[in-house]
Amino acid sequence: MIRKRQRPVLTVFLALVALLLGSIIVHRLVPPPLTFLMVTRSLEGEGLSYRWRGLDDISPRLVEAVIASEDSTFCAHHGFDMKAIEKALKANERGGRIRGGSTISQQTAKNVYLWPGRDWIRKGLEAGYTVLIETLWGKRRIMEVYLNVAEWAPGVYGAEAAAQHWFGKSAADLSPREAARLAAILPSPRRYNASAPGPYVRRRASRVQAAMGTVRNDGLAGCVLD
Repeated sequence: MIRKRQRPVLTVFLALVALLLGSIIVHRLVPPPLTFLMVTRSLEGEGLSYRWRGLDDISPRLVEAVIASEDSTFCAHHGFDMKAIEKALKANERGGRIRGGSTISQQTAKNVYLWPGRDWIRKGLEAGYTVLIETLWGKRRIMEVYLNVAEWAPGVYGAEAAAQHWFGKSAADLSPREAARLAAILPSPRRYNASAPGPYVRRRASRVQAAMGTVRNDGLAGCVLD
């Protein structure tokens, strides 16, 4: 009798697991549809500019820029940068502004599959999705999806829409300086301007552009760029 009662629960659980794995496998090949964030912002009246481009149609300089800015160990870790997480936890214990330790893989998992927020349930799901995309997608696909779903201005998502919005050109034609500026505004894309940056963004972009040379020379983007 107990086993019969457990069967519906087990069936639902297995169905959820199959759905989860199925979505990961599908998005390994097919561009993700609109994300929770895109839909939410659009309903709030911000509009929606989302143009998917394959990684070969995005400037390699942007790959170097986001690795330099967001996740310098992207090619070395398996989804989580434990040193960055430990540093963020220590900083948060001291109070003040909450810092994150998210890798590009974690940000991709959050952006594609989850809702905006900082609650522990979402963080737990984010960790699970991160492990799955690291295992089933690989680094190149993670970077491709990340660059296509990241928010770069209110209502502007993905490298192509961002390049057109800020510089009036294709993502494939971004210069090193333009790529560095896009990476520089990623922490607060709704606050900062990439085409006419203020002092803070200019300084940050200069540091990012300098670090891009290290990324290139040390092969820190080797798992993405041929």
